[in-house]
Amino acid sequence: MGKGGELRDRIATVGNTQKITEAMRLVAAAKVRRAQEAVLQTRPFSETLQSVFSGLIEQREPLDLPLLENREVKKVTLLAISGDRGLCGSYNTYIIKKTEARKKELEAQGIEVEIVPVGTKVEGYFRRRGEEFPASYSCPQVPSADFASEVSREMLNNFLDGETDKVELIYTKFVSLIASSPSIRTILPLSATGIETEGDEIFEMSTKDGDFEVETTTLGAAEPKEFPKDTIFEQDPVAILNGILPLYLDGQILRSLQESVASELASRMQSMQSASDNAKDLKKSLSQTYNRIRQAGVTQEILEIVAGATAAQG
Repeated sequence: MGKGGELRDRIATVGNTQKITEAMRLVAAAKVRRAQEAVLQTRPFSETLQSVFSGLIEQREPLDLPLLENREVKKVTLLAISGDRGLCGSYNTYIIKKTEARKKELEAQGIEVEIVPVGTKVEGYFRRRGEEFPASYSCPQVPSADFASEVSREMLNNFLDGETDKVELIYTKFVSLIASSPSIRTILPLSATGIETEGDEIFEMSTKDGDFEVETTTLGAAEPKEFPKDTIFEQDPVAILNGILPLYLDGQILRSLQESVASELASRMQSMQSASDNAKDLKKSLSQTYNRIRQAGVTQEILEIVAGATAAQG
């Protein structure tokens, strides 16, 4: 097969690759929409919990709850959320670097650190470096309340049993389709004032002029629920709060999982868009080279015919 035939085969291969990367981009976009819908569906429950919590705090102060207990920090658990798959740009790398930097920072202060990975990428990185985990999880593409509750229960049990003094969550905060921010937040012990005043953001993906875009809306903290002064609680308000706080923690972990998955999918969208653009440029360049070779071959054949005709006449 001549050079022209090889180029023709390569052009076909690049064209097929472009189709695959474009399909992967559209699949990621569809999954981002589903992640967006999941966040919107869980928002009312989180608002209600926050409202009831704030209202009960006004009924009963000061608070003496195990999940709000601040104690001397000798051991910290890092709950790190990454993806299970690649082809998503620097998404996994940023989380790994953030986790590694936080681990070194805490160890420099003489604090013992353990890592609980959610996602095979962060797990594989630290396992190859000899790290052992008390627990590890795969990161689902569609985070569920049951999965968040399972992770939350593990963290709660370790904290209440005194096996760890603080739990920090390392996840990727969704900013836009082209930007995300690796973030660290303390989830245990909980802060009463933090729960009362914590706002939220929701994002909605739409299309404009054939391109995807995201609109972010910032929401304030939920208003405290007003309980009449003569309200009689069947249970002590402290018992109610002890039941609400684990649910609140479940909601925070679920929301962080949803944001991380949305960030991963958005990063994959951008990576596949770049791959599609590169394939398009390469296909164009190869086509131009192929056309030049084909034209040169045609020109050479014409010259040979003319030269043969001239020689016959002479």
